Amino acid sequence: MSDNIKARIEAVLGNYHEPYLDTDLASARVVRSLEVDGRTAKLEIDLGFACGDYGQQLAEAIRGRIEELNEIDRADVTVGYTIAPRQVQNQLKRLDNISNIIAVASAKGGVGKSTVAANLALAMAADGASVGLLDADIYGPSQPRMMGVADRAKAQNNETIIPNVAHGLQTMSIGYLIDQDSPAILRGPMVTSALQQMLFQTAWDGLDTLIIDLPPGTGDIQLTLSQKVPVSGAVIVTTPQDLSLIDARKGIEMFNKVSVPVLGVIENMSTHVCSNCGHEESIFGAGGGQQLAEQYDVDLIAQLPLDVSIRENADAGQPSVAADPSDRASQAYFQAARRTGARLAQQKKDYAGKFPDIKVEDS
Repeated sequence: MSDNIKARIEAVLGNYHEPYLDTDLASARVVRSLEVDGRTAKLEIDLGFACGDYGQQLAEAIRGRIEELNEIDRADVTVGYTIAPRQVQNQLKRLDNISNIIAVASAKGGVGKSTVAANLALAMAADGASVGLLDADIYGPSQPRMMGVADRAKAQNNETIIPNVAHGLQTMSIGYLIDQDSPAILRGPMVTSALQQMLFQTAWDGLDTLIIDLPPGTGDIQLTLSQKVPVSGAVIVTTPQDLSLIDARKGIEMFNKVSVPVLGVIENMSTHVCSNCGHEESIFGAGGGQQLAEQYDVDLIAQLPLDVSIRENADAGQPSVAADPSDRASQAYFQAARRTGARLAQQKKDYAGKFPDIKVEDS
């Protein structure tokens, strides 16, 4: 009898479309356990991405549907998450203290990529993940100002650097290592060396996700990232404008060539919201992000607004998600962060760490 009831509950899950994973809960393989004892059902779901308050909302929705079944009087539904390490590029080893690295790129300046990266990281952290933010723009670091951090980074010893903590994020930037008004006058090899030092010599503390805010272009930094940094996925930021899309395509092509999965496209400045009347207008065009996503068969993760509060908050060192999580713009970042986490959760797991090292010795 319990097997028949289980089958009916599984059918309920198969008919429930989960918006972030963009599939039904049965196909998503997120059911950790399902038990039926008499007229009571107990269900545990692991979404695989930090979900914050949404987890409780989903649990209540599923509980209601299960209790509509005639055979069930009570359903105990628990929704949680485990952020598992995902596969990285061939021949690279994942960092022991970082489960996943996500690169946020645009291949073009002026599209708000750094603001998107900062708010994505903050939203993931607010949803419960342990998150770091690495500013990889050596020539024009913006994260220190955006995070409201003026302190220089401190050395733990001669080999490691302690990340500056801001708004619950572990952060690192070349801006913490040089004077604020001093330009970074570095040639190509020194630039890549600086990136590797900030990544590999920073004492990151048990991160679920490290967001790397990449500089514009497809040059030395991007090449080093693809060849020497174990990246689990990339997010491409663009605006709807044709000029932005041209460079965004180059970014997708670059990641495809180096076997880094593109998790999706974020269309920034999708519509302008008037601060006086609330009127919404597509001043940079419309549909560009969707067109790009369809062309490369990736997801359109989000269409983010152009809102004056986003700029004001960033300039004040309080990105929107930190300044007011309930604000409309902040909620858009939460949606984008969860979709990004969900796309990462659908990538192949990294099982390399589960296998023991085998040593062959002469007897």
